[in-house]
Amino acid sequence: MAFGRLERSTGPRPMSDINMTPLIDVMLVLLIIFMITAPLMTSSLKLNLPQTDAAQPADTPAFVVVAIDPSGQLYFGEQAVDAAAFAVRIGEAAKKNPQTEVQLRADKTVPYGRVAELIGVVQKAGLSRIGFVAEPAAAPQK
Repeated sequence: MAFGRLERSTGPRPMSDINMTPLIDVMLVLLIIFMITAPLMTSSLKLNLPQTDAAQPADTPAFVVVAIDPSGQLYFGEQAVDAAAFAVRIGEAAKKNPQTEVQLRADKTVPYGRVAELIGVVQKAGLSRIGFVAEPAAAPQK
């Protein structure tokens, strides 16, 4: 019987590589969440727009978005403004580029007279290209 030294086996070596799979999974989930929520954040102003079959998005390079909510509040872009500030901001946009298109978003419950007043303010500022934004009509059910 030999009393020699018993050989010890060394345990598993520590892993020095970073496992990237969980990181990639989390990043892909975040990417999907942002892809889904980004289009929903484009217009935070909730309007009940009229529907029409001819509603098509316009591809105009220079435009400003103007809106009227059901209570008659004016919006320049996403920012609520009063009538005097609205006239000033439209005038500034007209001075920058007289070919700027005004995209008018008006709730369908807003009286026509109020919309006509807004168009008058825009034309008085020097902008003549006015587009009315509407939602596409729902497809008929068969």
